Amino acid sequence: MVLLIVFSCGKLFSQEKTEKNMEKGSKQLVRIAEIEVLPEYWEEYKEILLQGARESVEKEEGVVSIFPMEIDSGSYKIRILEIYKSKEAYDQHIQSKHFQFYKTTTLKMIKDLKLVDMKSLDLDLQKKIFIKENGELVNGQ
Repeated sequence: MVLLIVFSCGKLFSQEKTEKNMEKGSKQLVRIAEIEVLPEYWEEYKEILLQGARESVEKEEGVVSIFPMEIDSGSYKIRILEIYKSKEAYDQHIQSKHFQFYKTTTLKMIKDLKLVDMKSLDLDLQKKIFIKENGELVNGQ
């Protein structure tokens, strides 16, 4: 009986925490870009993408992450995890010189593009991912 109550309270607190995180995260803009590149532009596209991603993360305060990934060698498909501090940060990003260069230069290289808006379910966990990468998270703390 006591175990059931503890389990139920745990689920309640967990749900409450997730809802609070979603409210806090409502300012943040998270997106996954699904891109298919024309094969003849594959190498050139990747160079331009990586340069733009690095510049965005290094120069723009509102850009939390632009993390490009290749699905599979030979598929010519890229996924980019984009995280911005706010919609305003995203709007500033797309006006930046380096993004405009990326956009205008790669337009002819892209076969297909889908932008999928996402929402973080647990911002506390998201923060730990970035802390852990920097070696600051030790023993789950």
